[in-house]
Parts: sequence; C-alpha cells; structure tokens
Amino acid sequence: MAPADQTRKTQARKAMPDDTASRLLAWYDVHHRELPWRVSPREHARGVRPDPYRIWLSEVMLQQTTVEAVKSYFRAFVEKWPDVEALAAAPTEDVMKAWAGLGYYSRARNLKACADLVAARGGRFPDTEAGLRDLPGIGAYTSAAITAIAFDRPAAVVDGNVERVISRLFSITTPLSEAKTEIRALVEAMVPAARPGDFAQAMMDLGATICTPRRPRCMLCPLRESCSAVVSGDPENFPVRLPKADKPQRRGAAFVAMREDGAILLRKRPEKGLLGGMTEVPTTGWTARVDGATTQAAAPFPGDWRSAGTITHVFTHFALELEVFHAHIKGDAPAGHFWSHAHEISGEALPTVMKKAIEAAIPGATKKQRPH
Repeated sequence: MAPADQTRKTQARKAMPDDTASRLLAWYDVHHRELPWRVSPREHARGVRPDPYRIWLSEVMLQQTTVEAVKSYFRAFVEKWPDVEALAAAPTEDVMKAWAGLGYYSRARNLKACADLVAARGGRFPDTEAGLRDLPGIGAYTSAAITAIAFDRPAAVVDGNVERVISRLFSITTPLSEAKTEIRALVEAMVPAARPGDFAQAMMDLGATICTPRRPRCMLCPLRESCSAVVSGDPENFPVRLPKADKPQRRGAAFVAMREDGAILLRKRPEKGLLGGMTEVPTTGWTARVDGATTQAAAPFPGDWRSAGTITHVFTHFALELEVFHAHIKGDAPAGHFWSHAHEISGEALPTVMKKAIEAAIPGATKKQRPH
C-alpha cells in the first residue's frame, strides 16, 4: 500500500467514531430500499445469500442509469434469462433488443461476452475483485460491488452516491475528478469486517435517499454527528466539481421510410463504434467528431421526402441535432436494410436517438402495438 493511502486510512479511522459502521447498518436495517436484485437485511440474517448473477446484472445495468429506470429492465431480463447459462445461450441480437433504452450499448456486448465466459467456466462467478476484473466489462467499481454484495467480502464500493457521502463527511475540498483515490482510501478504512455487503448497500442508500445532491435531509442522517460538512453548515458545497466544458454540437439527418402496411425501413450499425451493433433508420455520416449532411438531398434513395422536424440528443461527449425526413416508399428493402413491421418496432434494438427520429416522423410508432 502506498504511504499516502495508508495516511488517509489512518486519518479516516481517527476522524470517524468506532461505531460509524454499526450506526449506518442499524439505519440500513430499518430504512433500506427494496430492490428486485437485493437480499434484504432480514433475509441476510436468516442465511439467504445474494445470487452473484443478479448482482452482476444489476450493477452493469446501473452504470450511468437510475435505479428506477433499471427495475423494469432487470425484471424483464431475469424473466427471459434467469441465470448466466440462459443468458449465454441467448442470441446476441435478442440481448441487444432487450437492452435498448439503457444506453451505452457496449455494455450489452460486454454483458453477453461475460455471460459466455462465465457459463463456459461452469456458471460460477469469481469471488474476488482480481478474478472479477478479468471478465469482460467488469472494472474496479463493479468488481468491488460484486465482491462485497454477492460474496460478503470487504471491498471499497464507491459509486456517485458514496463519493458524495464521503466528500461531505470529510469536507474534501479537492475537486471530485482529482479526489477519487482519496475517497476510495477513506471508504476502505470504514468497511467493517462484518456485513461488508450490507455496509456497501447502506452507503449507496444513504446517498440516494438522505445525502442527496440538493437539500440533503441531514437531520435524518445516522452519521450527522460525524459529518464535518454538517458542522460547517454547507453540505451542498460538496463534492467540489470543476466547471463542465461545453459539449461539441454535431448535426446530421435521419430518413424515416414507411411502407404502405406501416413497416419501417431499418438497418444495423457496424459492430464497432458509437451505438455499435444497434438498429437505426438511415442517417447521414455524422460522428462525435464531424457533422453529416442535413438536407433531403442526402437521402440514401429516392422518395417523397418531407421534413418531419428536428430532434436533439445528448451523448456523453457531444450533442447531436438531426433533421428528420419522412417518406412513403414501395418495394423491397434496399441492400443492407430491412423492413420492420409496425408491431415489431418496439422490440427492435433501437437506441433512444433513433426512437426520437422515428417518433418525430410517425408519432406512436415505437410504442408497443399488437399485431393485426
């Protein structure tokens, strides 16, 4: 361990009362969130153990996505694929379709690759952080979360909620982007030998429900007496963040073609790159770095193209504005394209930006419909 990390741990142990973990766990026992992948404290006390598959699946889904948004996706996944062997046996296209709307589609590809590898190894996930990090799509945070929650082994689980809690507890003035090593060391010092999985989830729940970004409910916090930000009276000033840089603005066009029976013309994006392997309507050659053509003259084939308005979508590193054009066409799908029937559109692996484009041209088209 680096001397600086050891110093931080020593400082954390001195700053935090000995009963910090026990106070947090006592709060968690009463106020924990009920989540479809979670084993409750009461169940855990009875000897029920979390399913590593469900913990892994939920943690991958929760990256960059809210708990409320993930719940329905998680239930749908485990209903279709109740264990890692079932997920490994599923066609990749079906997994991508089920993932549509969760964003970061590289995660879906890594999810499938990880399932394939774990299933090939007998369906058992490694129970250490090092072993888990060898699997596709599992980094430092996810490996720590699975180690703690699924296997109840001590690990420093640090997500955005935990970063906020720790930043306030210790009034960390270093900008968050530069303070992550310090925060992790402080969490490591606080993890108890008993119930480390519940401790990790308690920290997450505290940040999600009490130590919120705005108007934290400090009077209800089990750690308020130890919180230096509460003592100073300015918890909302933490964590400290550097000003956000403006995102580049890109432009392009999308072409929504519909057949007489309501089918919509789609194509599959290349496996690698932005939105890799997902389904889309034809668009011009925009990327995160360059604009694409924005007029109907750039249509991939002739048609009665008419403007259907403009949609915007914000990606992680850039914002996109698409001019949407709509046309009715007949005949077979052009090479590299396919027709998707109206009742099948909602099940296609369409990223949100493509759903927006289709909805601009044909309102309600991406909503679930019954076959005629």
